[in-house]
Amino acid sequence: MKIALVTAIAAFALDEDLAPLQAALHANGVEAPILAWDDTSVSWARFDAVLLRSPWDYAERLPEFLAWAERTGEKTRLLNPLPVIRHNTDKHYLDELRRVDVPVVPSRFAEPGDDAAKALEDFLTEFAQAAEFVAKPAVGAGSRDAQRYARAQQPAAEKHVARLLSENRSVLLQPYMPSVDEAGETALMFFDGQFSHAIRKGPLLRRDEGPTELLFAPEQITARKPGKDELQVAKAALAALPKLFGNKGALAYARVDLIRDESGAPVLLELELTEPSLFFLYDAKAADKFAKSLKKRLG
Repeated sequence: MKIALVTAIAAFALDEDLAPLQAALHANGVEAPILAWDDTSVSWARFDAVLLRSPWDYAERLPEFLAWAERTGEKTRLLNPLPVIRHNTDKHYLDELRRVDVPVVPSRFAEPGDDAAKALEDFLTEFAQAAEFVAKPAVGAGSRDAQRYARAQQPAAEKHVARLLSENRSVLLQPYMPSVDEAGETALMFFDGQFSHAIRKGPLLRRDEGPTELLFAPEQITARKPGKDELQVAKAALAALPKLFGNKGALAYARVDLIRDESGAPVLLELELTEPSLFFLYDAKAADKFAKSLKKRLG
């Protein structure tokens, strides 16, 4: 069995999941070369599956990336599959999940052609109790072009939103949840629909820090045992996926990122189904569990 582990040239040395996953697959009798998605010399058809891991430059090259995914999915098994990738690379999915009663961080969108000043003013009026807020592109990865603002920084935020809109990029606006500064985020990993492990992320967006210039913002990670309420929300989000894109059966992998709102209840921040870090270094059995799950799926 051969599974290609797909990264980006810029992410080869940055993806800490690649080495443990490759080792676990080899230990389970699976060949697993690490290849860049845009390496035109690769014959993807020779693999039993192509597993997206860290093609983290896709946000700036989305049409090219989706075209590659479509071509590759016609030649071999793409994990996760193309309909999931198309849907999940745009954070408008948050609004769709809200409409099917998954608790999500309140999210509003400004679209290309909208007036940035009016969109931001409308958002701040609607969420008048929010002391801080976040503006970021609807298509983005690694917190690039994401920024945290206080209400007094509205002029700077307006310039940020206007720039993104001028680049023909939709903008996601969200109230900033203060609980993140204390409790951080909880990311829950699922393999073939089964919960594997979880980690805590420290706050990524700090006051008065500009957007990261790196491929992804540096993260502070520790292992975490999720609460029962967090597991419940994560499972509800995954259970809602057939309503969004009609998938049948569990996905090969999923990461559910949660934070707690002002009442202390867990809410969905992001549902990572395309190229999430899975944090194998924080659970000794996780890489082997994922390798066995992949081998069973493809066998």
